[in-house]
Amino acid sequence: MLIDHFPLVGLRLTTPRLELRLPSPEELAEQADVAAEGIHDAGDSPFLVRWTDAPPAEAARSVIQRHWQLLGTWTPRDWTLNLAVFRSGTVVGLQVLAARELSVTRQVRTTSWLGRRHQGQGIGTEMRAAVLHLAFAGLDAEEALSGALAHNAASLAVSRKLGYRHDGHQRHALDGRLVMEERLRLTRDDWDRHRTVPVEVHGLAPCLPLLGGQM
Repeated sequence: MLIDHFPLVGLRLTTPRLELRLPSPEELAEQADVAAEGIHDAGDSPFLVRWTDAPPAEAARSVIQRHWQLLGTWTPRDWTLNLAVFRSGTVVGLQVLAARELSVTRQVRTTSWLGRRHQGQGIGTEMRAAVLHLAFAGLDAEEALSGALAHNAASLAVSRKLGYRHDGHQRHALDGRLVMEERLRLTRDDWDRHRTVPVEVHGLAPCLPLLGGQM
């Protein structure tokens, strides 16, 4: 069975409203459809890579290709876990957890997106809380990094609610103009003080070698 060779397909995170896991091929197509329907208003992309500004069919295809690319290049020393986010069995977005040399750095990074019609309902906070629990409680991380463009108020609000602290800023040239990215850092102690979302992790033990951890 596939899970015997790649146990990450059995990893599952649950919160009161959400389930996060790797999608099946059909669910991946559903996730691509959500992206094609729109993530933000026209001209208001929260991303440095403007993949959502492409025509809907191209944006959808990029979701699928990126998912396959990350699985195909996976190593325990450098990995990016693209988890589909489900609410009541329906795909609503994507939550990413990534790390390089986790056993040494004890540091992870998070990014995410949420379909526009699912925004403003607290889902963004709940899905990031799920992967932070995986990182700190399951993988023994010490820090989690995130970032958001200065105009991305929703992402910055989620970070503040979960206990992240400002960690400087970075300048980027985008479409011939200057944009500012706010950098954010969450320590284990701050995560522990701010966690309010119940999270359960299922199927982690056989995944630990692939995530840079130990059995």
